Amino acid sequence: MSVDFMENCPTSPSLSHLDAKGHAQMVDVSAKEQTVRTAIARCQVRMLPETMSAIAKGNAPKGDVLATARLAGIMAAKQTANLIPLCHPLPLQKIDVSITPAPALPGYIIRSEVKTRAETGVEMEALTAVSVAALTLYDMAKALEKSIQIEQICLLSKTGGKSGDYQAAIVDLEEPG
Repeated sequence: MSVDFMENCPTSPSLSHLDAKGHAQMVDVSAKEQTVRTAIARCQVRMLPETMSAIAKGNAPKGDVLATARLAGIMAAKQTANLIPLCHPLPLQKIDVSITPAPALPGYIIRSEVKTRAETGVEMEALTAVSVAALTLYDMAKALEKSIQIEQICLLSKTGGKSGDYQAAIVDLEEPG
């Protein structure tokens, strides 16, 4: 016997990924206007100074950590709809992933910017890009240090669409100048 735990849960009109019975659904965006949409996300990867130094010098056992992580982030943004069940596949016109040294952490700041012209936004693509780039950085450097920490994955801003623009109200002292 199967029990649907959502059956008796009230749904909210603001939860567009739920139908009237509380079941997950992909949102119908066919009536929405195509607009230019951008999203910027970031995270930080904290590590020991020795690990950061080895990565910067190219002395990691698996090779060029930063280049591999950057490419992984770009590839991940393009695969977001395959990873997150209710995301729409989008034609992405721009994906930029940067990895910047942050000696004060110590570690790296990973930032992504994703852009499209579509009926729905690219926030998930930007967040996926920084997440997978950070996981790849960890994978490439774990032989040097197992205690690397991935922190503060967040959306910094988004533009376009019916809901308008968004700018995070966070002040991050770790962000490089």
